[in-house]
Amino acid sequence: MKNLYLLIAFYLLVFNAHAQFTIEKIHFESANPYSFNDIITDLDKQEKQEVFGELVIPMDSIDNKKKYPLIIGVAGSLGWGEHHYKYLKMYQEMGIATFELNSFKSRSITSTVGTQNEITMAAMILDAYRAFEVLAEHPRIDKDKVSITGWSLGGGVTLFSAWLPLKDAINKELSFASHLAFYPPCFINPDNTDFSQSPIHILIGELDNWTPSAPCNDLVNKLSAKTNIGLTIYKDSYHSFDRDAPVIRDENAYNFSDCIFRLDEKGNILMNYLNIPMSNPFLQKIGFVMCVTRGVYFGGNPQAREKSFTFSKKFMKETLLN
Repeated sequence: MKNLYLLIAFYLLVFNAHAQFTIEKIHFESANPYSFNDIITDLDKQEKQEVFGELVIPMDSIDNKKKYPLIIGVAGSLGWGEHHYKYLKMYQEMGIATFELNSFKSRSITSTVGTQNEITMAAMILDAYRAFEVLAEHPRIDKDKVSITGWSLGGGVTLFSAWLPLKDAINKELSFASHLAFYPPCFINPDNTDFSQSPIHILIGELDNWTPSAPCNDLVNKLSAKTNIGLTIYKDSYHSFDRDAPVIRDENAYNFSDCIFRLDEKGNILMNYLNIPMSNPFLQKIGFVMCVTRGVYFGGNPQAREKSFTFSKKFMKETLLN
């Protein structure tokens, strides 16, 4: 009999734990632009693409009409990993809904490491806004309190989703309440410095040689006069400092330590020295030859990992819950 009671108690515990959240798979239509320029100048003609993601809502059993703030999460070149899900779980426990954007799985892609052209930042930014448009109509989501966060490639999506020439070409009405970018590619240097006035923050490792920290410092200094942007650099930390895994070397991944690519007003990312738009995979390959090498270190730093979770919780509380 005692064992039966323990079994019933276990199932009630599991049921109640799951009952705190509802999970929905959301599908929406996006497209496959290669470049920012494709979005700014020719968005309507881009190849259509169905994309999906997973919405988790931390339901309040007392108020079944409550609207929740939301965080849209965007993974990097390796896809979704343990540390990403830990952030989402932390936000859910704070009473914030989360949306796991699946740009890769929607296109049957597992990784873009070493190529970076199977899916581009432009396509993923469009995915994020198209998801935002659908979720803004959800009866349980507060459309005025929607944030975006992402890591590496997803960090670039997070950062440049705040670039107004791109944002306004997609949707002038909806704006993210905040942007929290983990180790994004700051080596894309915009001529036009018009960014959203919503809080933007970059978290990056001092020793990162995949997406180096020095260009992030330069970019923040360039934008800080008229943009609400901040930067945290974690000492003795590499790319993916928030992973619960040791630092390893990937010989195939691109090292952008010697690269600064200019982003012009029309959304063209230009080759170093030649100022030729990298508007397709062939031109990107040529552009990368001029400054990109291969081989990077990535992996966790326990102190930086702990600090980044603490900072992220505080940042989202201040921008979504206050």
